[in-house]
Amino acid sequence: MKILITGTTGYIAKRLALQLLEEEHELVCCVRDMERIPDEIEDHPSCTFIKVDFLKPEQAVIPEDIEAAYYLIHSMSTDSDDFERLEKECAQNFKTLIEPTRCEQVIYLSGIVNDDSLSKHLKSRLQVEETLKSDSYALTTFRAGIIVGSGSASFEIIRDIVEKLPVMVTPKWLNTKTQPIGIRDVLSYLSGALGKKELYHKAYDIYGPEILTYKELLLQFAEVRGLKRRIYTLPVLTPKLSSYWLYFVTSTSFQLAQALVDSMKVEVIGKPSDINDYIDVNPMSYKAAVELAFQRIQQKSVVSSWKDAVSSGVFKDQLSKHIELPQYGCFKDVRFREIKDEAYTLNRIWSIGGRNGWYSFNKLWKIRGYIDKLFGGVGLRRGRTHDSYLEAGDPLDFWRVLFADKEEKRLLLFAEMKLPGEAWLEFKIVKNRLYQRAVFRPKGVWGRLYWYMVLPFHAFVFKGMINALIEPQ
Repeated sequence: MKILITGTTGYIAKRLALQLLEEEHELVCCVRDMERIPDEIEDHPSCTFIKVDFLKPEQAVIPEDIEAAYYLIHSMSTDSDDFERLEKECAQNFKTLIEPTRCEQVIYLSGIVNDDSLSKHLKSRLQVEETLKSDSYALTTFRAGIIVGSGSASFEIIRDIVEKLPVMVTPKWLNTKTQPIGIRDVLSYLSGALGKKELYHKAYDIYGPEILTYKELLLQFAEVRGLKRRIYTLPVLTPKLSSYWLYFVTSTSFQLAQALVDSMKVEVIGKPSDINDYIDVNPMSYKAAVELAFQRIQQKSVVSSWKDAVSSGVFKDQLSKHIELPQYGCFKDVRFREIKDEAYTLNRIWSIGGRNGWYSFNKLWKIRGYIDKLFGGVGLRRGRTHDSYLEAGDPLDFWRVLFADKEEKRLLLFAEMKLPGEAWLEFKIVKNRLYQRAVFRPKGVWGRLYWYMVLPFHAFVFKGMINALIEPQ
């Protein structure tokens, strides 16, 4: 079957694409930025890629012969005050582009929406579902609650809380009930629905076998990790204070923290249905899903992460627009050194950041991360998705990978920290020499003042970093 997939670089779509390819389907993958095609599927003979921005669909060309499509576009990380309108517009543009094709079925992954007082994000998902309905194709909707899997936002946030805090004083929404589901089961439902006419024009809640409070999610997670944790809830924390609590304790952005707190106040419990009469899935328990996630992590085989999404940082446009270092109106710190062992240096570059640190004055890097987080930035909390592998679009602490090519011996990062300007950091090997370039394009007087304030630190931080990339420490 020829299938169109949207949100190709997102957490769900990247994994779903791999599963559909294993099932020998032909995929047409929509990407906003051709520089961000996932490496895992880029060279697959059954995959083609088309550039589509569903908020700017004028130039989009959807193949007429597609038979089914997945609508997997959604962002809880956006800082736009008008995200409900934008999400509806995005869905409407998708519908307009799909209706003239031969597409028979559209499958949409939404959120469970059976509470009278929905959060604005769940309201938006319901609105998208209504928008996607059409007389030209059949819509099949799956509504999931918390999705548990290596790299998912909920998994990583729970992991942050449990592993950092032996004793927790938490907001009252930790007593809210929810019904989590493992990512493997979500993918089974999504792929199993293809072409099943019994599921046309229907919506189903999908969920795991247990109803748990968020407090129980934390405690069971701790049990899987062999950790003892104590949790006390306070009724006095307002939603805004709760958002700040979640933001400072975990690796989430403040926008996502606000969205999560808004959603966590609402019970998310699935309605029974006959879906398993058509798709044979026996959903795993929450603990089993957590254990499976850690198996993936230990095997270093995490396919995708919520942090991969550009919306988890500061980008409002395509990465490729930032891929060339600016030449004018910039301050620069440029250093170079002859290398002794190219393979060693390349491996050090490709392992920088995250748990490996920045090789020089790591305490200063951490302080800069704390300052960034204090002012609402991403800080160092995102780490990196893989310990020794990078591709364009990956988060790397408070940087975003713009370009990563070991054959070209070049890694280019763009700063997503709070700055009065824009900053790039490049590592490049040319003729047995490593070049390290830090480029800052200031914005106004404050940008210039900022550069001169941090300039004294560059003398030893950047010098120490390039030295560590050359010589074993």
